[in-house]
Amino acid sequence: MSRIGNKPVLIPSGVKVVIQDRQVAVEGPLGKLDYAHRPEVTVRVDEAAKCLQVGREGNDRASRAFHGLTRALLQNMVDGVTKGYEKRLEVVGVGYLAAVQGKTLQLRVGFANEIQKEIPAGLDVTCPDQTHVVIKGIDRQQVGQFAAEVRAIRKPEPYKGKGIRYEGEHVRRKAGKAVGA
Repeated sequence: MSRIGNKPVLIPSGVKVVIQDRQVAVEGPLGKLDYAHRPEVTVRVDEAAKCLQVGREGNDRASRAFHGLTRALLQNMVDGVTKGYEKRLEVVGVGYLAAVQGKTLQLRVGFANEIQKEIPAGLDVTCPDQTHVVIKGIDRQQVGQFAAEVRAIRKPEPYKGKGIRYEGEHVRRKAGKAVGA
C-alpha cells in the first residue's frame, strides 16, 4: 500500500489539468507542463474534490513503484506551474566569478579559460552579484539538473572550500599536511 501514491494531488484555483490517453497536461499561471505516465498506473481528475487521483492496475513491484512516483511527479508539476522552483548557488574563491551574458552562463573558476554554459530553454538564470547564481523554472527536474551541472564544473574542495556550492551547503573541511607535523 503506497502512502504517497494514495494521497490526492490538490488542484489549486487557476490550474487546469487535461488528461488524454496517458498524457497529462497541467497549465497554470507560470506555464504549461506535460507528462506521459506509465501504463501500470491510472490518473483521473476528480472534479468534485478538485484533485488528481493516481491508481494502479496490479500489485507487482513495478506497479507499486510507479504509483508513488507518478503521484510525486504530478505534485511537482502542479507546484511548478503555481509557485515555480529555485536553486541558489554560491561561487567561493579568490578571483572566482559568475555572470550571465544573453543565454550563456559565464564562469571564471580557476581554470585557464572561462567556462561558457548554455542556459536551457525554460530556465531563468540570473546573477544578483558576481558570487551568486539563481536558477528559476517551473520544471523541478530541469532546475535541479542544471544546478547540478553548474556545480559539477568546480565542486567545492575540502582544503580551502573553493568552488561552486549550493547556498547553505556545508563543506567538510580537512586539515592540511601542516597539521601532522
